[in-house]
Order: sequence, then structure tokens, then C-alpha cells
Amino acid sequence: DQPGLPRVLLIGDSVSRGYTQAVRKALAGKANVHRAPANCGPTALAMQKLDTWLGAGPWDLIHFNFGIHDRATPLADYTQRLEQIVVRLQATGAKLMWASTTPIPDDPATGQTAASIVERNQAAAEIMGRRGVAIDDLFTFITPHLASAQNPKDVHFTAQGYELLGQQVAAAIAAGLK
Repeated sequence: DQPGLPRVLLIGDSVSRGYTQAVRKALAGKANVHRAPANCGPTALAMQKLDTWLGAGPWDLIHFNFGIHDRATPLADYTQRLEQIVVRLQATGAKLMWASTTPIPDDPATGQTAASIVERNQAAAEIMGRRGVAIDDLFTFITPHLASAQNPKDVHFTAQGYELLGQQVAAAIAAGLK
């Protein structure tokens, strides 16, 4: 860490891993950006590993997301666990920022649906609104760029897509630290 700079923690799935370096680059000299040392997967895994991911802290801002790995989780289970995760994160005293889950394509072979992410983002937004958590709406931000920014028939992004997401996340974090 560079002394005197705020400490930021990114918690999320492989998409967040993909934009981490762009966030670090954009916030160099402005914030110390850390990332949970794993693909944080579904909310069920977070219930087991969250304290490990939080480490010793303290954190000034935690930017977090759970959604892609919960696309087949019953909505009631997802929202219950997400609510518990938010309560635990709020106990750190850090400012919190929820990142909405980025779009996924329909995949009839696996039963994956784009609508599952929309549904989870809506449920998460309700929780964040009740809990006073800021939202970094990555879903809306990246949607106009999907043709060039997301790999075809994949939840992951191109290098350009991760750079775009990273710039958005860095801007949201910078605003959240003010």
C-alpha cells in the first residue's frame, strides 16, 4: 500500500478479475486497490469465505458483486444470502458499492438465460436501496458495447471490454471515495 491513500477492496467473479488491472491503473496514486484472492463465485461461497476475503482491513470502500454464479440459484436463496453479505460488509465500516452483474447470453443447451441476470440485478437493487448501498450499474453501462466488448456466446469480455469496465469501476470508486 502507498501510505495515505484510501484502501479499496474488489470482491466478485471472473468478470471483476478481468477488470481489476484496469481499475488499479486508473486509480494509481489515488487509491490502493486490492482484490479478493479468488473467483468469489456464488453467494453460497461468500457465506463461507467472506471473512477470509476481507482479511485484516481496514477498507475505505468495498466494491462487490455476486450474480453470474447465482443465475440458477432460486431467487429467494440468492436474496437472503445477499442481504446477509451486505450486513457483514456494512459491519466493516467501509463505504459499500454494489456492481450490478453484467449481461449474459441465452444458452438453451445449459438453460442459462439473460433474464436470470436482469431478475437478480433487480432483486439486488432493492436490497441495496433498503440498505443505503451505492450501485455501480455495470449492466447498463456495458450493454451498448456488447457487440465489440463481450466474447460471442460467453459471459466474459474482450480486452477492450475489460478496459471499458475497469474505467467505469474506477470512476465509480473515485466518486465514492469523495
